[in-house]
Amino acid sequence: MQLSPELQKQLIETAIQVREWSYAPYSKYRVGAALLTTSGKVYDGVNIENAVYPLGLCAERVTIFKAVSEGERDFVAMAIATENAGMPCGSCRQVMAEFGLSMRVIVVDTSGIIHFESTVDGLLPGAFTPKDLI
Repeated sequence: MQLSPELQKQLIETAIQVREWSYAPYSKYRVGAALLTTSGKVYDGVNIENAVYPLGLCAERVTIFKAVSEGERDFVAMAIATENAGMPCGSCRQVMAEFGLSMRVIVVDTSGIIHFESTVDGLLPGAFTPKDLI
């Protein structure tokens, strides 16, 4: 499945909209993500903080785990929205790499302006992947 301009726009809009569901009472840093699978389904997710800080989870991983828990394994693209177009953390990059280095990653601000667009491979060159375990 290709990422058409219409699907890209839908992913970006979804990522921006779901930010409202973020649970970020400590940092106030709301993140929304939208993931397109090769089956054509779009999954969304938000960051979820916890009073015990290490137990929180980033929107990117919530979104991927949500898709995986429903049987999806092949991803086309993910849009990530924050107020300032913040980049995915290292843990999120590694989880993305687990499911394919060719997935597109689009980082936008709350106005929908694209600040970064690349593949997972571009975000995490030389990633450790399942093939490294063989």
